[in-house]
Amino acid sequence: MSRVIRRILLVIVVLAIVGAVAWAFVPKPVPVDVARADFGPLRITVDEDGKTRIRERYVVSAPLAGRLQRIVLKAGDEVKAEETVLGLIEPTDPTLLDVRARAEAEARVRAGEAAISRSDAVLARAHETLEYNRRERERMQAAMEKDAARQRELDARIFAEKVAEQDLRSAEFERDIARFELEQAKAALLRTQSESAGNVPSTAAEGAEGPHFAIRSPINGRVLRVLQESMSVVPAGAPLIEVGDPRDLEVVIDVLSSDGAKVEPGATVIFDGWGGDHELLGTVRRVEPSAFTKISALGVEEQRVNVIVDFVTPPDQRASLGDAFRVDAHIVLWEQPKILKAPMSALFRDGEKWHVYAIEAGRAVKRTIDIGRQNGLEAEIAGGLKAGDALIIHPSDAVHDRTRVRPRP
Repeated sequence: MSRVIRRILLVIVVLAIVGAVAWAFVPKPVPVDVARADFGPLRITVDEDGKTRIRERYVVSAPLAGRLQRIVLKAGDEVKAEETVLGLIEPTDPTLLDVRARAEAEARVRAGEAAISRSDAVLARAHETLEYNRRERERMQAAMEKDAARQRELDARIFAEKVAEQDLRSAEFERDIARFELEQAKAALLRTQSESAGNVPSTAAEGAEGPHFAIRSPINGRVLRVLQESMSVVPAGAPLIEVGDPRDLEVVIDVLSSDGAKVEPGATVIFDGWGGDHELLGTVRRVEPSAFTKISALGVEEQRVNVIVDFVTPPDQRASLGDAFRVDAHIVLWEQPKILKAPMSALFRDGEKWHVYAIEAGRAVKRTIDIGRQNGLEAEIAGGLKAGDALIIHPSDAVHDRTRVRPRP
């Protein structure tokens, strides 16, 4: 009896050893990271850095030669049109005035009158363009109510109307500047003629002592730069101070010319990384027609083109944003709110086809799929998968078709 028991125990031990050895050679499931194909939004963008700039800025120049008094204004100071004195000039000694100086003053007056005529024509054309686009937008809205037009056509008309409004505002700014320059030129000519006749002009700055010529702000806004701060003798036309409205900003984004060819006016632009805690929105106004060469950080020559973007977000929500500030811009080329998609990290090419490893019954199964648009992170799934399928992301060399796998926690 004891011999039979010993034999049975020996057989059990041998079987246990054989089983342990066999189990040691059985392939273990490969641990993998898993994501799922699912429905969600997909957005294709061009991502580049952008720089803000004030849309309308003006460099105030000396209307006549003379001794410039020290400019006390600093960058950021508020100025008001026709009220704020930007600088004071003591005209040149009358004994030094000559025929050439008077001729130059008269020429500036004539140039100012020509600029007024030109700005009036531009302003009239801007008015007509705005009225035309407004009528077209109203007509398209009426057609939409009758299901006789598409939303895309209405959006194009709305965008054209907004562009026309901005062009009209720019034309009004140019007209105001032309009027200011003409008034300055006439005042300078009057001062030149008066001093040539030996008379002391009565025009002087408020609160100023002596016969000083006051240069006043042409617009409402703020001082951007003081170009000539110290007292000095300046010639006529010398730049003195730059003014503008920091609330009226646009963004310049330089993109690769191949990407610029895909951008259309009216495209949505999303800004982040500007210093605030929320995103800003903008609209592409224009893609400049001429590209330029730029050397990249790697020393490669690139052809790039500027994309001009208008802010949609109101100024009070971006009050801390100023001139020449950097922003991260994302120009939306295509967007779909609900589409079947999968992470690009789960896709790989084998020959001419795209494939994934799906997990079925604990094993990796190689599937051929069709994809549509992609943005570098996610891809549209046009065929080969369904919502909820588990996919292996970043599959290693240990994963093959029918390999046993184990999802990591």
